[in-house]
Amino acid sequence: MKKTVFAILAVFVTWSALDFVIHVLILGSTYAAMPQLWRPMAQMKMGLMYFTVLVVAASFVYIYARFIAEKGVRTAVLYGVIFGIATGVGMGYGTYSVMPIPYSMAFVWFIGSVVEFTIGGLITGMIIKK
Repeated sequence: MKKTVFAILAVFVTWSALDFVIHVLILGSTYAAMPQLWRPMAQMKMGLMYFTVLVVAASFVYIYARFIAEKGVRTAVLYGVIFGIATGVGMGYGTYSVMPIPYSMAFVWFIGSVVEFTIGGLITGMIIKK
């Protein structure tokens, strides 16, 4: 149980840092060019955003810890890649299909999800071993 909680916290912190890189450093100017699509910074629900990242990290780690029989770094990274592709397609291209965002944003959301979940898998696999 301690390893699972540690993995959840490690994945949460890593994903939060990567979200900053993706959404502030890489996409910040793109978001700023389309203010009509987003809440003003003063109205953003950042506490809720961090809560959602924590819930996804907990779910991601729990699924691996509970349901993946063959534990190891290789398996966890593959799990992360697959989870990242599934999430990234929905986030990037699903959103692109219904919102007037530039393709580059959809692509970065997709790739960012794959990278984040792959790294999350790596971290989880390094902490939760057989």
